[in-house]
Order: sequence, then C-alpha cells, then structure tokens
Amino acid sequence: MEINELLGKVLTSVDASDEEVLFTCSDGSAYKMFHYQDCCESVYVEDINGDLSDLVEAPILQAEEVTSHENLPGVKPEWQDESYTWTFYKLATIKGSVTIRWYGTSNGYYSEGVDFEEI
Repeated sequence: MEINELLGKVLTSVDASDEEVLFTCSDGSAYKMFHYQDCCESVYVEDINGDLSDLVEAPILQAEEVTSHENLPGVKPEWQDESYTWTFYKLATIKGSVTIRWYGTSNGYYSEGVDFEEI
C-alpha cells in the first residue's frame, strides 16, 4: 500500500514514535507506517519536521514518498553506514505540512524500506 492512500482523508489523530507512525481517519480507517525488523538492519524515524497536529481535522492534500541513497551534507564518508536509505514522507493539509524522515541502514542484504499498511 502507498502513502497516497491518505489523499483526501481527514485524520482524527497522528501518533508517532521512533518505530512507527499511526494515522487514524474520520471514516474509521487506520494506517501504520513502520518497518518489519529483521536481524541485520535498523530502520527508524530520524526526524519529524513540522507539527503533526497540522495534519488533523483537515483533508490531506499531499501525501508522497521520496527516497534517497545520498549522504547528507556534512557527514564525513568514514561516518557513513555500509548501506543506507533515507525515506521522506511529505504530508500536507491547508493548515500546514509535515515531513517524516526515516533512516534505514543494513549490510546491504536486508530491507531498509518503510512499510505502510491499513490496520
């Protein structure tokens, strides 16, 4: 399932931790953003830019995913993990926008992606 499933929905709550983000909708549906953890990788919420309350009680106008394997500016090559993926989720309503940044790292043989599913 893709994050754009939230387009047009009205959220009643958004709850976030470093391991998952839960979205509850006014139509009774609910979604979870997380990672099925395996033995040799780590995927977690690195940062949330914006106020999650801006996503509540207004229709979702933007819901997109962007991934990158580029190193962030200022991070020295010797500090980089062997394999890593940045996943950015950009969500917006008329009240404001939020970017949820996930960071996944592994030895290159395991998933570094984020899962999004209805619960």
